Amino acid sequence: MDYLERYRSWCQADLPVEVKQELSSIEHDTEELKGRFGGELQFGTAGMRGIMGAGSNRLNRYTVRRAAQGMAAWLASTDLPQKAAIGYDSRHNSQLFAEVCAVAFAEAGIHTWLYDRLAPTPMLSFAVRELGCGCGIVISASHNAGAYNGVKCYGPDGCQMTDEPAAIVTEKIGTIPFFVPESKTFQEYMEEGMICYISQDLWEKYYDTVIAEAVDPEMLSSAGLNIVYTPLCGTGMEPVRTVLGRLGVNITTVACQAKPDGDFKTCEYPNPETDAALAESYKVARTVPCDVILGTDPDADRVAIAVPDGTGGFVKLSGNELGFMLLDYILKARTAKQDIPEGAITVRSIVSSPLADRIAEHYGVTMKAVLTGFKYIGGQILELEQAGHPEKFIFGFEESCGYLKGTYARDKDAVVASMLVCELSASLKKQGRNILDALNEIYQTYGYYLSYVQSIELTGADAMEKAAKMMADLRTQAPASIGGAAVIGVRDYKSGIARDLVSGQETPIALPKSNVLEFLLEGKGSVIARPSGTEPKVKFYYTAVGRSREDAKALLDAMVAQMSN
Repeated sequence: MDYLERYRSWCQADLPVEVKQELSSIEHDTEELKGRFGGELQFGTAGMRGIMGAGSNRLNRYTVRRAAQGMAAWLASTDLPQKAAIGYDSRHNSQLFAEVCAVAFAEAGIHTWLYDRLAPTPMLSFAVRELGCGCGIVISASHNAGAYNGVKCYGPDGCQMTDEPAAIVTEKIGTIPFFVPESKTFQEYMEEGMICYISQDLWEKYYDTVIAEAVDPEMLSSAGLNIVYTPLCGTGMEPVRTVLGRLGVNITTVACQAKPDGDFKTCEYPNPETDAALAESYKVARTVPCDVILGTDPDADRVAIAVPDGTGGFVKLSGNELGFMLLDYILKARTAKQDIPEGAITVRSIVSSPLADRIAEHYGVTMKAVLTGFKYIGGQILELEQAGHPEKFIFGFEESCGYLKGTYARDKDAVVASMLVCELSASLKKQGRNILDALNEIYQTYGYYLSYVQSIELTGADAMEKAAKMMADLRTQAPASIGGAAVIGVRDYKSGIARDLVSGQETPIALPKSNVLEFLLEGKGSVIARPSGTEPKVKFYYTAVGRSREDAKALLDAMVAQMSN
């Protein structure tokens, strides 16, 4: 079926007047028709994400309903508990889509719990485990612009869905028509008890569980710590302020970003990885006492920080820098208490800074590198749990501002990370130091590992095919050097083979196969390329290692310049 046939089938369907009007308005716009109907929105291992609007390649109540029906059909085919949990963020239509999913589950005989208000993604992961569910859904597009929304899918362990069940869900979705009327309304299923709201008791249990992960909670109440916090118009406002407030942190909230806003009018791209996301926070922080700025993304699974530079400005830390600083703080504090268990592990994604490996080694703790996606960090926790030793998991992080301490959730959690940031800052404040002092000390001790993430966005109906070709070309036309540093090894995670270009030796990679390519530079870092799993883009992750910040920065600039040509 081509895009015009799909368009006509939607026009002929029994749809609400407003949807009919939206379809009529694009009748003569070929590019818009191709974008909306050139294919179907794809369901991947993380669920699906897309621009909202009418069309088979857009996120709307019909594509969301099909996804939930596919999830329900998969769950019904398993021996897992026929129960589900659903959460949603502050985006337009998030609550509607959550209710659509709940109805789809209830129709399939699946008892469903739904958060009664905005709740962060990690709280959904927590709920799946606490309520003994077979699966879970979060309606969110994470940090994307306001035009987007998404469906994040979770398995019974609270991790994002893995490849095998996701493939089954995709197959099930393909057999489901777009326009199957709901058999009963959301309210009718509520009255029957098939859909229930999650109680406040579970919120309180989550708060208690997060606070229990504090390394030294007493310090926060006595340090007089002052933070400026922005939830970036998302879900973090209630849980972050609740946890930090109970621990005695002085909080100034960025007022213009405190309330939910699906348009993100004061922050067009609410991604805490970017400096622009904290622009309003900088304005506020210049007017009040401020030791650290915290910003959480709309579904509050990621957090970024910035700190005063002493001259009236601010320095924003990268996701890698905050990750290895939290790692160092946790390991140093627990070493002092002598409570690190034998065989303890920390975990990072392969695209995160290897400087973390050196810190873990310093404290005698194993660092494991896993594929990108927090479900792989969750998988390491599950292995420890199955072996009867979940306490051996110390900390996990991804360079994209995702962190987790504790085993209560299996996804990154900005709430617990915000608490740990405050602990770190409070401990330094008591010593008469600050986060920048500690960061410079880490670089001086372990070396200057500077990182940068470059995202190549591709457009057009064939954007995903362009991304695939870019990866194929890198495999067949691998560079001999990058930024003036020789490429001495290539790790192809798709083939599962690591090649030493000096000796010619090949060894297997002990990780699941994935479309990722890594170029190792002779003692000076690496470049990793991988396509996004949810968007038409290819990401390049650069790590440059130097004897000084200037050396590392010069190499990093040269690496990026070469790979951008």
